[in-house]
Amino acid sequence: MLIKTHAVVLHSFKYGETQLITDLLTEELGRLSFINNIPRSARGKVKKQFFQPLTLLEIEFDYRSKNRLQRIRDVRMAYPFSTIPFDAAKLSLSLFMAEFLSYATRDEQKNLALYKYVETSIRWLDSARRQFANFHLVFMIRLSRFLGFYPNLDNDQRGCFFDLRNGCFTTVLPLHPDFLTAEETSKISLLMRMTPDTMHLFAMSRHERNRCAEIVLFFYRLHIPNFPELKSFEVLKELFG
Repeated sequence: MLIKTHAVVLHSFKYGETQLITDLLTEELGRLSFINNIPRSARGKVKKQFFQPLTLLEIEFDYRSKNRLQRIRDVRMAYPFSTIPFDAAKLSLSLFMAEFLSYATRDEQKNLALYKYVETSIRWLDSARRQFANFHLVFMIRLSRFLGFYPNLDNDQRGCFFDLRNGCFTTVLPLHPDFLTAEETSKISLLMRMTPDTMHLFAMSRHERNRCAEIVLFFYRLHIPNFPELKSFEVLKELFG
């Protein structure tokens, strides 16, 4: 079956001397993996440079449901970046987001709303001219809505606790260790009310931002099986001092 779809590059690596394996989040079929020959000349359609993390593509391929690895027939950039590859902070954010999405969407089937959210967020980051230091925090917490475990904001009030296992605010101390203190709960409550267009209005120190990121990543580990520690997070922690 011939499929034409938009896609986001999450991860790619060289396989042998002549092939490239790539993980994509596609608009039409969710997560798919592809294997393609690396062209030896500039005339080849499937160029290696198309498969940098978070690149937005339009691809065409003959989908075979029994194959673990598909083959791309044609590809082009759907949205050439204007700033992400040339801005060190945005590039670090993009590498972190790509690794994060690789695990957060690992088993996703077609989910049009999720795909549109991811693509729109990437475009926003590329076009951002104002402060975007909180972008990854807003992106991660809002993505959980499309994955089915966005926190329940009922009972969110001053002095309450946030139950990470059950994803809810509570005035009663949970009987397990996976909850936030009232002080940290207030920070997460604030984060849940940020949007990309308002997040520059909320000042955070680097320590506060990194702690929020640690909390959100732990929240994902509680709700997605085998969600690991992210290697790119160590680099990201040094940004936005």
